[in-house]
Amino acid sequence: MSTETEPTTQVHGGRLVARRLRAHGVTKLFTLSGGHLFSIYDGCREEGIDLVDVRHEASAAFAAEGWAKVTRTPGVCALTAGPGVTNGMSALGSAQQNHSPMLVLGGRAPQMRWGQGSLQEIDHIPFVRPLVKSATTATATADIPGLVDEALAESLRPYSGPTFVDFPLDVVFMEARDEDAPGELPDPAAGAAADGAAIERAGRLLREAERPVIMAGTNLYWGHGEEALRRLV
Repeated sequence: MSTETEPTTQVHGGRLVARRLRAHGVTKLFTLSGGHLFSIYDGCREEGIDLVDVRHEASAAFAAEGWAKVTRTPGVCALTAGPGVTNGMSALGSAQQNHSPMLVLGGRAPQMRWGQGSLQEIDHIPFVRPLVKSATTATATADIPGLVDEALAESLRPYSGPTFVDFPLDVVFMEARDEDAPGELPDPAAGAAADGAAIERAGRLLREAERPVIMAGTNLYWGHGEEALRRLV
């Protein structure tokens, strides 16, 4: 159950993450419990977001993509530092190919001890960058709300796909104020207008075809274009 607090009260970074997830309609966080993520779990419990705990990080990430496919809203998972993130990379590749809107929250070794061999210390960004639309590390607690806003928004912008933000242990456990209102997420159905000449050409090809076939792919689904397709056929 959510505990009400004033928007400008200082709260820990995990609560800041959860507040932005809730503000954008996220109701589930798929994860495998890891110590780097405990503040995010606490925040989700406070904000009324369900924690769906699985037995492997790959399952958490694939579940987030599955949730995105079913709901056509961003699926969100949290993967602990190091092998937790790398275990989820196959699902990131799947989401990239399927244009599934998805946000991966990564744990990360403490920023203040970086390079000293902290538990599961690894820089995830070079690993995940080829598979995601954006990959960012939170370097200050106060930056967390904006980073979550932007990652969710980017996951929905055409062409939709996965995004990644990781949170150093010290940054996500420290406190900051949540003073800015959440930004609006893009409407996947409100894309750029189609090229009129291309539409005319497609219509001409269909009219002249003896056995017309329409191949409607993934982007029509993410763009909520099924009703227009039904009217066409």
